[in-house]
Amino acid sequence: MRILKTLQEKCDIALACLIVVDVQNDFCSPEGAAAKGGNNVTAAKEMVPRLLHLIEEARKVDFPIVYIQTTHSDWTDSPSWLYRRPDGRKPETCRQDSWGAEFYEGISPLPHERIVIKHRYSAFINTDLNTVLKARGVESVLVTGVATNVCVETTARDAFMYDYYVTMVEDCAAAYDPQMHEATLKNMRRHFGTVASSQEIISTWQRLQRKKVAAL
Repeated sequence: MRILKTLQEKCDIALACLIVVDVQNDFCSPEGAAAKGGNNVTAAKEMVPRLLHLIEEARKVDFPIVYIQTTHSDWTDSPSWLYRRPDGRKPETCRQDSWGAEFYEGISPLPHERIVIKHRYSAFINTDLNTVLKARGVESVLVTGVATNVCVETTARDAFMYDYYVTMVEDCAAAYDPQMHEATLKNMRRHFGTVASSQEIISTWQRLQRKKVAAL
């Protein structure tokens, strides 16, 4: 594994992958389970256009994208998972084959882009994500999605523990509490990797593309 120090190195198309975590109706829509449970999904809704722009720019340079989709059912629920909340209430989010589990408006993976189904906070737990990334030679991941302090952070932490370079895209992730969002970004900067804006990443891709064209 090579040493990647700069954002440009960590965004190299040959080495990196964009991971889109849980941008689904139940987590982002005002009609979804999170909103109905009392969470403010405004930040998630406002983040999505920036994420869609990032995805669009990634496709222009053939940057690989993996979409993470949470689903839950009687086959994957355990008592500790169902009753994890301090109030003891059983969550009803992203039930398999439900509208809530579908990707939020605008998030439409192309046929050649990968969808990884997960059943816990981390996209690496009991999924084929690590296999998919290793098979493509990925060494660096750019992590986006909802919620910053839960599934996005857990996935980013596990990516680091699997020895990937981690970049959190700060304006393409969202939490229901802005303080929790900022706390995760601070924690990422201190312990787990790089924090960058979508525009910094897009500008990096554009520079790399210009260098590639100039070398032809």
